[in-house]
Amino acid sequence: MVQSAVLGFPRIGAQRELKKVTEAYWSGKATVEELFKVGKDLREKNWKLQKDAGVDIIPSNDFSFYDQVLDHSLLFNVIPERYSKYNLPAIDTLFAMGRGLQRPATESSPAVDVTALEMVKWFDSNYHYVRPTFSKNVEFKLNSTKPVDEFLEAKALGINTRPVLVGPVSYLYLGKADKDNLELEPISLLEKLLPVYAELLAKLKEAGAETVQIDEPILVLDLPVEVQSAYKVAYEYLVSETAPKLFLTTYFGDVTPNIQSIKGLPVAGVHADFVRVPEQLDEVVAALSPSQILSVGIVNGRNIWKTNFAKAIEFVNSAIAKVGAERVIVATSSSLLHTPVTLASEKKIPAEIKDWFSFATEKLAEVVTIAKAVTDGSESVTAEVAANAKSISARETSSITNDTAVRERVAKITEDQARRKSPFGVRLAAQKKALGIPLFPTTTIGSFPQTKDIRIFRNKFTKGEITAEEYEKFIEKEIETVVKFQEEVGLDVLVHGEPERNDMVQYFGEKLNGFVFTTNGWVQSYGSRYVRPPIIVGDVSRPGPMTVKESKFAQSITKKPMKGMLTGPVTCLRWSFPRDDISSKLQAQQLALALRDEVQDLEAAGVYVIQVDEPAIREGLPLRAGAERDDYVNWAVESFRLATSGVDDSTQIHSHFCYSDLDPNHIKALDADVVSIEFSKKDDPKYIQEFSEYPNHIGLGLFDIHSPRVPAKDEFVSRIADILKVYPQENLWVNPDCGLKTRGWTETRASLQNMVDAAKEFRAKYVATA
Repeated sequence: MVQSAVLGFPRIGAQRELKKVTEAYWSGKATVEELFKVGKDLREKNWKLQKDAGVDIIPSNDFSFYDQVLDHSLLFNVIPERYSKYNLPAIDTLFAMGRGLQRPATESSPAVDVTALEMVKWFDSNYHYVRPTFSKNVEFKLNSTKPVDEFLEAKALGINTRPVLVGPVSYLYLGKADKDNLELEPISLLEKLLPVYAELLAKLKEAGAETVQIDEPILVLDLPVEVQSAYKVAYEYLVSETAPKLFLTTYFGDVTPNIQSIKGLPVAGVHADFVRVPEQLDEVVAALSPSQILSVGIVNGRNIWKTNFAKAIEFVNSAIAKVGAERVIVATSSSLLHTPVTLASEKKIPAEIKDWFSFATEKLAEVVTIAKAVTDGSESVTAEVAANAKSISARETSSITNDTAVRERVAKITEDQARRKSPFGVRLAAQKKALGIPLFPTTTIGSFPQTKDIRIFRNKFTKGEITAEEYEKFIEKEIETVVKFQEEVGLDVLVHGEPERNDMVQYFGEKLNGFVFTTNGWVQSYGSRYVRPPIIVGDVSRPGPMTVKESKFAQSITKKPMKGMLTGPVTCLRWSFPRDDISSKLQAQQLALALRDEVQDLEAAGVYVIQVDEPAIREGLPLRAGAERDDYVNWAVESFRLATSGVDDSTQIHSHFCYSDLDPNHIKALDADVVSIEFSKKDDPKYIQEFSEYPNHIGLGLFDIHSPRVPAKDEFVSRIADILKVYPQENLWVNPDCGLKTRGWTETRASLQNMVDAAKEFRAKYVATA
């Protein structure tokens, strides 16, 4: 019998139960007992859902209150001293490491003021993990038994699960050295860490765990030799009589360049992602010993389209022909964390289109059906396969997916359309004359706090409870408030605050042809930040202006430059669920043409500073160097330039990037006049140095907008001074890390005022010495 397996399930709850209780706990409106109860209820619901669906191998320890990598840092005592010194309860330490903590002293506890750890993208997904930070003196030890506790929790329900751990090599490699130990290579700590993993595995076996899923996703990256060789050291140590069987798991890419690191490991089996790279099957099979099991990742854990049963069954049967049915498992390609919980609650998607989708809950039935088909023959699931084939065919032939006019416009794109009229130096002179921007110009990234009132009015408008005129007046009032606030604080280049926008991608998708939207299709991005990615179902075009009205109004009520705010073509693509029937390049070109029209309309309306954000451009970079990566960089850059190059020299184009390890050469190629980059949690001086020769203007983010913590003016002064050691003052902008949507007004005002005051201090200093 071929078994079915799921690598992980969304932890957030179908109605965002985890977000609600977590934020209530942070605000003091829920107790720690209430927090833990909701977590326990969600785990039980998820396990029972998978068992009832017929899944054979169900994961445990895939739940987290914030991030699974951060959980491992807490578990293994990788807690920098700036957190441990406060002796907080474990859950509060976890949250402090994830989002920072600032609170005054009380009679029973001292004041706490600590920034968050660095947060970066999880490979090429829109999920963010909290990067482990190591010192050479780190003392690895088990701080808790979370994986064991959750295994026993499921066992008490009569459900035997397979615990999930991040493997030791990936855990170390995905971390970094702290600022006082920059010479440290985290992989050098492997021999110190392995005994703690072994202790945990022994506890899991003692609890009754038969196998453990041990995730080593870095095997799809370009790895240095010392990391490749670490696998033999690690797994020869961990595989023992006192440990459960280990199932080595990779996903998101091609494992074959590191296949020698896998070959000969004494693990019970290997999982690979054959959705992303079906061509790797032969090499993965060749690396297995005659007794090792092959887990075939064939149901997409990253997208929402139905699995093509005919093709999936054919592929799994080809694997069975190579190794035998007794050595094959049918599985999701990765954790289902990256997909919405269930399609069942979606009532507004047109039935024809809804029939094309499969969310996390529906994917459970897919793995079970495929496993049954290859075990008992396709005739055992005749009805399911026939219904699936009908859905696949309906989508392929639907008139919804193809727009001839859009395809023809893309075919006529020229190289000149993706080039500004003049080089940066000429443009800069024109912009200085037109805009009058001072030295050390201050600005924000776009959004301001989305208050309860904003959400209430948006909800009323969506439900038809207020008129469009009433909603528009409310939005204009909010814009006036934000503009007045920025003028009072002293910012130089203003934004309208985006009160009308629900999300930086969804908002645009709702105004473009080719998208559909969910009601409850939430996906975790980080911590309690969830997003509802739009779904691209057809060719994309712009029926009319999307942002011009609000930006034009905002510019009309201030004499200072107002930024028009857009989301770039690659980010719109990456932060949606994209089509899988045409290339990403073609989808990005369609989006770029729509945005090009919007940029030109903004300029025509008198908005002469336009920001086109591309925070996902690094996220989309193929995981390995080579022709595929080079091709991606070329079309991603061209898409951005196509969107932004149809303006005069005096119009200033900005872009923004965050929470990624960026390549300055890729940013340079975009030829934006000004770029702003998340920087506040980067503590390696090399990061500033990498951008020291960036030729255009740049703003390195000075405070973490994901934390409620308010930096003092002296912190801003110190940060700017460090940047000026390697970066010329005439090119430096002063700004936060990212948009302020998730923050409250109190900390927003305090943080921005301190930031502006610091900028003014440097402005006075450098103008006086000029």
